[in-house]
Amino acid sequence: MLAAMLAPAFARRGVHYGWVVVAATFLVMLATAAAMGMPGVLIRPLSQEFGWSTADISGPLALRLVLFGAVGPFAAALLQRHGLRATVAAAMVLIVAGLVLATRMTALWQLWVCWGLLVGVGTGMTAVVLGATVATRWFTARRGLVMGMLTASSATGSLAFLPLAAWLASTAGWRMALLPAAGACLVAGLGMLLLGRDHPGEVNLPAFGEGAVTAPPRRAEGAARLALAALAEAARVRAFWLLFFTFFVCGLSTNGLVGTHFIPLCQDFGMAEVAAASVLAMMGAFDFVGTIGSGWLSDRLDSRRLLFAYYGLRGLSLLALPFSTFSVYGLSLFAVFYGLDWIATVPPTVRIAAQVFGRERAPLVFGWVFAGHQLGAAVAALGGGLSRDLLSSYLPAFMLSGAMCLAAALAALAIRTTAPPAARPVPVDGTPAAA
Repeated sequence: MLAAMLAPAFARRGVHYGWVVVAATFLVMLATAAAMGMPGVLIRPLSQEFGWSTADISGPLALRLVLFGAVGPFAAALLQRHGLRATVAAAMVLIVAGLVLATRMTALWQLWVCWGLLVGVGTGMTAVVLGATVATRWFTARRGLVMGMLTASSATGSLAFLPLAAWLASTAGWRMALLPAAGACLVAGLGMLLLGRDHPGEVNLPAFGEGAVTAPPRRAEGAARLALAALAEAARVRAFWLLFFTFFVCGLSTNGLVGTHFIPLCQDFGMAEVAAASVLAMMGAFDFVGTIGSGWLSDRLDSRRLLFAYYGLRGLSLLALPFSTFSVYGLSLFAVFYGLDWIATVPPTVRIAAQVFGRERAPLVFGWVFAGHQLGAAVAALGGGLSRDLLSSYLPAFMLSGAMCLAAALAALAIRTTAPPAARPVPVDGTPAAA
């Protein structure tokens, strides 16, 4: 009801209601990313209180990253089957429940349930796939810019809350550090319920950049069948596997490694927890600029060349990290270059998926590509912990991640952006496409 009243009012002032939906989605992705990023500052406090090793804690964190990605393809189908508001509401219930229950945990299995299962599934339902769905459904023009803005919210949320969480963990205990993210999720979920709409046709508007109003697509019957059908079609296309590999490396080198283990790495070199969290927050600020800029560039330049540049620069920055002085000033240069590139890879990746697989199927295919991202993140989260426990250093994991980024840069140039004949569209209702 509220959206139906606001949409024509905004239209009379020359503002497309799609920007309101983007704003609501921005807050949702910001809040859920904050919940996703909390464990980075809590590894040491949990180890000190419960006596769990880094590898013990890294296991549930790896599960949360796997589920964050594995839910993605089915989240895209759920968004088509049940809509933005219902899907986001269910996700917020899971995330808040996981965070609140985590404050009462006393055993390791409870960490697996709260942070691994509940937070993993909930954040996976509102991950980058949500942004891809909104960007492709509501926008034809400025789609890359919108995807950049929404992706920036995801990365910024995971990093910007860390200084506050680190301060709360050190002054009031790690349990209090979980509450700001839980509160942000409640507020963002309410905003989506009030303002969100699934399709521009529901408020009698064309997609931004188009002239004709189109009816909302028919609801898909069976989210799982729709997601699996998209995978079956995409798996026959070479571009899908190249995107999957590059995004695997993206996850390996961002939230799986840096997002999870950067603060403990800095602590190993004598840096205070709050100072290390501040460096991550600095990365978040530069990522906000870099990812929006990447969206703007992906509307204008060859996305493959952008991915080559992003992965190449990220790899070089990770390889240079061991030579830092591990102080706020010494890490500033790393924070600038790495932050600008944190997840700037998302807008060109989504654009390539739309070019190859079409507007309606692109979010579903991107969901599977994003699953590769989180598989890589899980490998890095667990591998970083094992590196620290077995080799007494995080540095081998960071060096290997840098080398993998260079390989991903080369793979990006091999992607074909024209759809091959075998890549036939799959309608929104999941029925087989006509030949």
